[in-house]
Amino acid sequence: MSAMANAGETNIGKGVAILLTATAVFGIQDVLTKIVVQNYSVFQVVMIRYWAFALFSVWLVMRRGPIRNAFVSAAPRWQLARGVLLVADIWLFTEALRTLALGDLAAITMTYPLMVTLFAIPLLGERVGPFRAGAVVAGFIGALVILRPGFVTIEIGVIYGLLSSAAFALYLVFTRKVATLDSTTTSIFYVGIVGLVMTTAVGVFHWEPMRFEDMLTVMGLCVTMCTAHGLVMASMRYAPASVLQPFNYFALPWAITLGFLVFGTMIEGFALLGALIIVVAGLTVMWRERHMVARARLSAGAPTRPST
Repeated sequence: MSAMANAGETNIGKGVAILLTATAVFGIQDVLTKIVVQNYSVFQVVMIRYWAFALFSVWLVMRRGPIRNAFVSAAPRWQLARGVLLVADIWLFTEALRTLALGDLAAITMTYPLMVTLFAIPLLGERVGPFRAGAVVAGFIGALVILRPGFVTIEIGVIYGLLSSAAFALYLVFTRKVATLDSTTTSIFYVGIVGLVMTTAVGVFHWEPMRFEDMLTVMGLCVTMCTAHGLVMASMRYAPASVLQPFNYFALPWAITLGFLVFGTMIEGFALLGALIIVVAGLTVMWRERHMVARARLSAGAPTRPST
């Protein structure tokens, strides 16, 4: 992903601004999702969402060359697994939206960067030193502050949120694995097509006729989803992914703000404290990984900054 920034104009401020806009649009997407799943099956809503995403991914692929080239993969099993994991993540996250406030769910899902660090050890053979290990432990202490097992009843939405984070973390680890084997075009194509087939195979059995106003809400959901993904890709034309990644945490204040403005919900104090601990731990892990990559490049004689 950093190569996208290197290949074009490097403008860190512009890249960050675009990504922050994307996090806001993702927040609006979650608001629309929460509204529509109160009346319709999660499987139906996610199916329609994937219809739009599949069209979006095919459009992206066709812009980069013949679509038949996207079928060719050096790691088809890993690509299929990525597609399945992302569908599972979206199903679980959408189900969690039924009952959890936006801010509370956002706080819980902030654990995914820490899970990526853990999953990368057995799956990618990465070594985690005491510095990053301590940050991961601190992050999961933050999760315990949010959940407070034994003091509050953990509802099913919280479990769905944690499982969603785990599925997304595995998806990211698998994405790292295929990044050196397949092109970005192939990875996008497989995610879109696998998701289309999987969600449709389940969603058609949960179809209910939709009211006109609900159809408009779902259309808004699809538009915001495609817009947000497009903005994320645009942001990486101007800044490396390693620089942009920490700003994904701005999804939390957006979720808290939109949850209050639209639904009148406030994030609970312990959830906010736990989320802040998780965010600091996640930023620490990202900083350490970036520092290690820069040091490795320096020792190899490679530049530590993207070329301008």
